[in-house]
Amino acid sequence: MKVLMLNGSPRPNGNTSLALKEMEKIFIEEGIEVECISVGGKAVRGCTACYSCGKLGKCVHDDIVNEVAERFKECDGMVVASPVYYASANGTLVSLLDRLFYSTSFDKTMKVGASVAVARRGGCSSTFDELNKYFTICGMPLASGQYWNSVHGRDAGDAEGDLEGLQNMRTVARNMAFLIKSIALGKEKYGLPEKEKRVSTSFIR
Repeated sequence: MKVLMLNGSPRPNGNTSLALKEMEKIFIEEGIEVECISVGGKAVRGCTACYSCGKLGKCVHDDIVNEVAERFKECDGMVVASPVYYASANGTLVSLLDRLFYSTSFDKTMKVGASVAVARRGGCSSTFDELNKYFTICGMPLASGQYWNSVHGRDAGDAEGDLEGLQNMRTVARNMAFLIKSIALGKEKYGLPEKEKRVSTSFIR
């Protein structure tokens, strides 16, 4: 079993990284493999709505998005963590996620998702909501904790003082590990939920 973690901060050793490392410790204790990819400092362009991915099976812009896609396909769960910029996630991360989720056609049903927002003060809730939408549009259940998944700190290392936030990271990781293991057992016994043929309704005709 494997969890893929995406660090959306351009600061490799900042507070976002600290939050993810707190989760990683728990995953390892639970016997789950972890891979963390730092994407916040990469040059990632936004989606150009060219629809080439429908023909190619991958994004036409062959960069880190397609690299992450291969790992996403193989993982059982994904954690996406971002610093908060103007009550929103890092733009680089958003561009990557837009392209990643749209260009990948493999079934994401029952891969477990978790979002983490890291801020000096405000904007965590809106960022948390923003990131969760990538998971909930494609049948991925969310791992929750004992509070919304946020950690606070400005300068590198400040988050070490947010004891509640770090505790929640550990709680989310334990709950995520439980969900991944439970879903694996459920798939063995029951398989995945039945899927209807997709219906797409446009509001302007």
